[in-house]
Amino acid sequence: MEKKGNRVAMPSWDQRAGRFLSRRLARTPITPNHVSLASLLLAVAGTALFATGEASDARWGAFLFVLGRMADHVDGELARLTGQATRFGYYLDYTVGTVSYTALFLCLGLGFRESALGEWSLVLGGVAAFAAFVTTFVLIGVDRERGGGAMGYASFAGFELQDGIYLLLPITWLGWLMPFFAAAAIGTACYFLWAIWSFLQVRRGNLRSSD
Repeated sequence: MEKKGNRVAMPSWDQRAGRFLSRRLARTPITPNHVSLASLLLAVAGTALFATGEASDARWGAFLFVLGRMADHVDGELARLTGQATRFGYYLDYTVGTVSYTALFLCLGLGFRESALGEWSLVLGGVAAFAAFVTTFVLIGVDRERGGGAMGYASFAGFELQDGIYLLLPITWLGWLMPFFAAAAIGTACYFLWAIWSFLQVRRGNLRSSD
């Protein structure tokens, strides 16, 4: 179990899976940074397939991207288990997530430019990519303001808000990728605004406590 604020929270299902896999990897020469880079390659390869606009490519793209995001939970667990947690690994983990989501929205925007969305797909993709990119730096700022304590995500029954990305796989295979893309782009922009608001709240609280 993990502490979030003053309460004890159960680890999410993907965290449990990450811990299971990391115990196996701990017996090998594979390092957390190796896992981070592997998850980045999987995610970026998946996003490149989305950019073609072909349904068959998108299905494989969704598989690779989701696999990459699942692997992203293994590096942190492996680092904690083997005592290899470093500042570089911390920033590498943020970088992998940032590049993955930024590339996802950009490539989805490109892939849907010939769809009913038309040129609006490029606008949605660009706005969401920008929001995903900048949000990373905002969250790092929140971590610093909190003295290294991460924000965390709302969770229910072992699932966290960020786990919604796993729906990308069934949604793509069912042919619902375009509405998902539009909704995710808008949601990412809203999350960006919420992250800024959270940073300002934490910053204001720190300034008050220092007076």
